[in-house]
Amino acid sequence: MDIRHDESVQIRNETPRGPWPEDSLARVPYWVYQDEPNYKREMRQIFEAATWNFVCLEADIPNKGDYRTNQVGEMPVIVVRDADGSINCFENRCAHRGSLIAFDDGGNVQGNFKCIYHAWSYDLSGNLRGIAFEKGINGSDGVMRGGMPKDFKRETFSPRKLRTTTLCGLVFATLSPETPPIEDYIGSEVLGRIKRVLNRPIRVMGRFVQPLPNNWKLYVENVKDTYHASLLHTFLATFRISRLTQGGGVLVSPDGGNHSSYTIAIPEGANAGAYKEQQIRTDNDRFSLADPSVLESVEEFGDHIQLQILSVFPGFILQQIHNCLAVRHVVPRGLNKMDLVWTYFGFADDPPEMNRRRLKQQNLVGPAGFISMEDGCVGGFVQRGTAAAADHVSVIQMGGDGAESQATSATEASVRGFWKAYRRHMGY
Repeated sequence: MDIRHDESVQIRNETPRGPWPEDSLARVPYWVYQDEPNYKREMRQIFEAATWNFVCLEADIPNKGDYRTNQVGEMPVIVVRDADGSINCFENRCAHRGSLIAFDDGGNVQGNFKCIYHAWSYDLSGNLRGIAFEKGINGSDGVMRGGMPKDFKRETFSPRKLRTTTLCGLVFATLSPETPPIEDYIGSEVLGRIKRVLNRPIRVMGRFVQPLPNNWKLYVENVKDTYHASLLHTFLATFRISRLTQGGGVLVSPDGGNHSSYTIAIPEGANAGAYKEQQIRTDNDRFSLADPSVLESVEEFGDHIQLQILSVFPGFILQQIHNCLAVRHVVPRGLNKMDLVWTYFGFADDPPEMNRRRLKQQNLVGPAGFISMEDGCVGGFVQRGTAAAADHVSVIQMGGDGAESQATSATEASVRGFWKAYRRHMGY
């Protein structure tokens, strides 16, 4: 059950530019990627509202005082392990003059954070605990001068606190008291696919940040778009990692916001020649691997799923491609740009040969990944192609008009699911 999904709650059809086109999940106006006031509203209505935002992995912060910095929409946050083992998250903003409190991606602070600007300090819960020269300076005449007023109350001046939850080693945070429990928020089917991969303690293997020249929603759409994968990515189609003619499909949560797509390694049968019959560019016999071992994989999860891409609204992605495992985090950086934060991981109990296999297969993804390099530019192609088409619409109709799970990848059901959730949060 997903308790956010309530058919009795009606989406208002009115947007800042009039009614949503045809009141359809299969039509999306291009102005949503271009409108600055709408972007600002997304930060408030989505990221800072009743959603769970990925902020780090538990493996990132195993000990007291370990922390990571991140973003919830445009809000900078600090995630830190407290002395009792709990995880706190608070706005990375000094209560004094608004400076960042922590600058590094992560580290350890033991007992407190101290703002570099005026040395105001905060405990591991984000409470203001110390003010430099709070009582003023004792002059040569013995009179105290300066300092904060005697009635100043530290407890009323602290960064905003976020509620945190953990799931299978993932850490999520929300500003809203109305956000439901994470299991209900995700929905049972997609939750099962998270537990399928994250079934034991993990070990972080590496991370990097990839800037992208497009609105954040274009990348989230791309992740949910099962239709495009083997039509855009030559590596997927040519080396038969994921093709529309293989087994698989897509699971979509009841509210539409979360999904899991998957490809099962089964023979294509009569459809084996379908790509060549339609002259699909990505099925290319001229390509071969100088080192075929990059695709040598072992069955880890007992279900023959060789590719799974999963998302949690608004901006979390979990991937399994053969034995290459990673989480991705979508970070908006303005109307026309975003960061994609990649974290590669394996399991803490991986033997050396599996570690080597994962390291080699990490060449499949990332900015120059054999598979995902095209994803780094195609969002920018859409951003540029629609620059003068604000009042026109995209057509998202493969597999119908709804946002239900389907036993095929030749569908855009989970893309429509994103817009179902988006419109609900935005009131469209």
